[in-house]
Amino acid sequence: MTNIYDELRSAIYSVWHRRWLALGVAWGLCLLGWLVVAMVPNSYESKARIYVQLDDVLSEQMGLGHSDAKNTIDRVRQTLTSAVNLEKVVRATPIGTGITLPKQMEGAVLSLGKKIKVESDEQNLFVITASYGDGSNSDAANAKIAQAVTQKLIDIFREENLSGNRGEMSSSLTFLDQQIADREKDLATTDQKRLAFEAQNPSLAGGAAAGLQKLEASRTELRGIDADLAAAQSSYAAINGQMAGTPRTITGAAPVGGARGALNDAQAQLNSLRARGLTENHPDVIAARNQVKALQGAAASEGGSGSGVLNPAYSSLESIRAERAANVQALSARRASVQSEISQLTAQQFSNPEAAAEYQRITRDYDVMKEQYDKLLHDREELKIRGSVSNQQNAVKFQVIDPPTTPRSPVAPNRPLLLFFVLFMGLGAGCAAAFAVGQLRSTFATTGRLEKAMGLPVLGAISQTLTDTGRALRRRRMKYFYAASGALGGLFVVLLTIEFIQRGMVA
Repeated sequence: MTNIYDELRSAIYSVWHRRWLALGVAWGLCLLGWLVVAMVPNSYESKARIYVQLDDVLSEQMGLGHSDAKNTIDRVRQTLTSAVNLEKVVRATPIGTGITLPKQMEGAVLSLGKKIKVESDEQNLFVITASYGDGSNSDAANAKIAQAVTQKLIDIFREENLSGNRGEMSSSLTFLDQQIADREKDLATTDQKRLAFEAQNPSLAGGAAAGLQKLEASRTELRGIDADLAAAQSSYAAINGQMAGTPRTITGAAPVGGARGALNDAQAQLNSLRARGLTENHPDVIAARNQVKALQGAAASEGGSGSGVLNPAYSSLESIRAERAANVQALSARRASVQSEISQLTAQQFSNPEAAAEYQRITRDYDVMKEQYDKLLHDREELKIRGSVSNQQNAVKFQVIDPPTTPRSPVAPNRPLLLFFVLFMGLGAGCAAAFAVGQLRSTFATTGRLEKAMGLPVLGAISQTLTDTGRALRRRRMKYFYAASGALGGLFVVLLTIEFIQRGMVA
């Protein structure tokens, strides 16, 4: 502990013994450092907060939901500090004064981009911060430029969201119109090619699928015609049976009973059996026919029966039979026509497969182009509606919560702290220089160091004895030293005072 104390006393004595060296070094470094600090321009910062409203009922109904609007805002926020937008800021503010060359503009844009921040404070709040400092301008001018930069960024932010969509919509509609025009030409060309092919190959109109559909439809129609024809033939046979059992004439004076009446009943029974569909080999039909033959002889032996008249029932049945015969004939003709059509369609399926494949390819190309054309038309109309809603309804609404602030004090550099730091470093460097010089000199500040260095015991030390003139000279030099030290501290106070006065002038 004693050694540490001795070393500390020795160091303090070495610095104090060379105090003028320490003070000179401190003055030199402080002057140099304060000059450098004075040359650093003050940077002033301006902030603004913007609230963005994203809720709109009509916009959500038309597909412009909350997520779409927020994506748009995020995109604008991220591109707000792009080179194009920063160039707009430079040209619209005093920063662009004197910039004539592209290289100068590039340098100004790069420098300004490092001084701008766009942050999202909350979900719908955005904070725009711009700082600016130029040594060629006054502090008041730098403060105004920082505020102007922030205001211009707000204008760009609003323009990109409110008016930027219009240009984007216009360019998108122009692109869609061009695409629709191109697709329309290609569609018309393919349609003409398809029509020309159908004119050359009428049998392939509609394609293979259409041919199969026609063939299946014809077969279905043929089955229906067969069913109708069978029903018509059955009806025709039934009316023939009824006519066979109905007498053509009616005898005016014929007796009611007798063999002739029995003959009429037997014939009616035979016709009834035939009408039921029984064949001639059926036992009932054979028995009824034999009975009719037996009664015919008995009726003939009865003699004449007087004059006969036309039977009205027979005439009616005759007209019905003619109608049903015509129906059977028409159905038979239709059946023959459908069978011929089926045969022709079946033959076409195998007659020209190359033409069928070509027609199928043309039809497929036409269908694809038509689908693309319809989709482009739908997209264009939807884009028009979305653009109208976005521009007229103003789905994204802005409100400047805090306008750009007017800077009252610089944010950088912290000049009072820098001035104090330079003073501290200057004093420390002066003390270090004095101590270093003392270490280089071959002198001993204490008897302990002398004893340690020589290895011999030190019996005592003689203090310095001054005359009255020497003491007066020492007091005068101490006054000069205190005055120089006080001047250094006073200069530090003056520089601090000037700094605060300049800040007050900006405010």
